[in-house]
Amino acid sequence: MQYIHVDDPQSLVFSQTDMPEIAADECLIKVHAIGVNRADLLQRAGKYPAPAGESPILGLEVSGEIIQCGEAIANNHQGKAWQVGDKVFGLVAGGGYAQYVKVKAGQLISLPDHFTFEQGAACAEVFLTAYQSLFSIASVAVKNKVLIHAGASGVGSAAIQLAKARHCHVTVTVGSEAKAKACLALGADCTINYQNTDFVEWSKENDSIGYDVIVDVVSGEYLAKNINVAALDGHIVTLSMLGGRYCSQVDIAKLLAKRLTVSASTLRNRSEDYKAQLVASFTRDFYADLVNGKIKPVIDSTYPWQQVEQAHEKMAQNNNIGKLILLVN
Repeated sequence: MQYIHVDDPQSLVFSQTDMPEIAADECLIKVHAIGVNRADLLQRAGKYPAPAGESPILGLEVSGEIIQCGEAIANNHQGKAWQVGDKVFGLVAGGGYAQYVKVKAGQLISLPDHFTFEQGAACAEVFLTAYQSLFSIASVAVKNKVLIHAGASGVGSAAIQLAKARHCHVTVTVGSEAKAKACLALGADCTINYQNTDFVEWSKENDSIGYDVIVDVVSGEYLAKNINVAALDGHIVTLSMLGGRYCSQVDIAKLLAKRLTVSASTLRNRSEDYKAQLVASFTRDFYADLVNGKIKPVIDSTYPWQQVEQAHEKMAQNNNIGKLILLVN
C-alpha cells in the first residue's frame, strides 16, 4: 500500500509498505480522508514519536470503510456488530497517512448517513479531545463560564459547540477578526483578539468573577495568566504548549486562595480501554447531536493527499479556521 513517509530531511514523500495485519479486536479500514493535526507536524519534526508498539506513520484520525473485521470483535457501543462495508471514523495512535490502517473496534464511530468522509475525518480527534477536557477532566457544569484559547482551532471549534450544548457562557481567544467571526458563528459569547488585547485585562474589566473552566493549548506564560482569570474552584486544562514549556512565575498563593485545579492531558498515549470508554461516553452524550446537526465538524480546507505539504504549511502558519483534511484517491 502507499503511505506518506517522513524522509531524512523531514520532507513528506510517498512510499510503499505492507498492508497492516489486524488483531482479533481490530478492523482494517480503507482510508478515504485523513484529519491533519498539529501532532503530525511535531512528529514529523522528531518531537513527538509514536507510542511504543504503534505505527510510526503519521496520522491520528481517519474516515473510511471497513474492509476486514477481527474475529473477536464484539457488539459496539451503538448496539450492532461492525461489518465489512460499514462507513466509520475514528482514532488511531499512528498510521493514518496511508491507504489502509488498522483501528481498534472500540475507537470507531459510525459515520452519519449524510456525512461525507471529509466530515468524518474532521470529528474524532477534536471532539474527543474537547469532550475529554470539558467533561472527563474538568466536569463542566451547565451554565459554567468557560474560556477557550485558540477558539478557531479544530479543538477550539469543537469545545465551543460542546460547551454551548450545556448552556455555558463561552469566551475565546483568537488571532484575527476572521477567526473571531467564525467563533461567534459557532456560538461563542465573547471573543478576545490577543493580537491587540490582553485577555487578562479584558477579563478583569468584563468578568471580574472569572472562568470556571479554562481550556488551554498555549501554555508557557499563559499558565500564570490563566490563574489570574480563573474563578474560585476553577479548573485549568492544559493540552499542549504552543507558547513554550516553561512559565517564569506561578503564584502559588493564588492557586491556593482560589482552590484551583490544574490538569495536563494528552490523548494519543492513553490506554486502549481509556480511549474506548471515551468514545463510548462521547457517543452516548453527543452522537445524536452530531447526526442532527446541533454540533458539526468545522473544515477549513480539503486537499488531495498529494498536497500534504501545503496542508502542513497552512497549519504551521496558524492560518486555518477548523480542520485541514487530506483526501486519499
